[in-house]
Amino acid sequence: MTGRHLIASAALAVLLSACASPQQQRHAQQGRAAERTLDRIGTIGDPGRVAAADIAFARMARDEGQWTAFRAYAASDAVIHGRNGPVPIEVFTANLEDPETSTAWTPNTIWTSCDGTLAVTFGRMQVQSGDVGSYVTVWELQSDRDYKWTYDIGALDDPQPEPEAGPDVPEGEEFILVPGMGSIEGRVADCPRTGAFYGFTRPELSQGTRSGSAQSDDGTMTWQWVQLADGTRAVTVDWWRGGEWQQAAEFVVPPRSD
Repeated sequence: MTGRHLIASAALAVLLSACASPQQQRHAQQGRAAERTLDRIGTIGDPGRVAAADIAFARMARDEGQWTAFRAYAASDAVIHGRNGPVPIEVFTANLEDPETSTAWTPNTIWTSCDGTLAVTFGRMQVQSGDVGSYVTVWELQSDRDYKWTYDIGALDDPQPEPEAGPDVPEGEEFILVPGMGSIEGRVADCPRTGAFYGFTRPELSQGTRSGSAQSDDGTMTWQWVQLADGTRAVTVDWWRGGEWQQAAEFVVPPRSD
């Protein structure tokens, strides 16, 4: 059984406010009501929780520091996919101080396995200079039932899009606005039938390509990062839908694009 859900990103952002005004509480109630519309018959995966984790991650970056947040939300094996390949978060941030202004980001699409043990967010980001781009973050469900990120890659648009007018934001509301953002779409992989086998066969990679991969506990979602010899980076996500393996997402970053 599949699930599909549209969540108003503004409502989710308000839902995460630590101190809620009456207006924010109304937004939060609307957000919770929207989450309940997710068709989760026979599923455990919850895109709404993953979206909330990604947005809370972005808000902590804004409020407490970018690299402070990256470390706080990282799983023990988390890596950032830089120009030369994935780097453990501890190594990547070892000599980095939190910038005065954090990169801002907002997810717009979430894919989860049926059992919810693996999820992927795709969204838009804006760096301190005002330039915008896209990112992909892989999330894993931890033993305490919280989500931690385990892989992150991002790149700026090239060329940059024309500036666009942002929406009017009520004074006092706490939003993270990124150009190009919209509603958040969440999808859940089809759940396995008893005794079914969903083994995924990956295509062969070219010589000199480095890669890594992982899958959900129930085998309904898998993802892979690759680093080509020419510096191209990519991440692909595949999942079980409609009785077959389908590609849910692919994000390719050409050499020196960030």
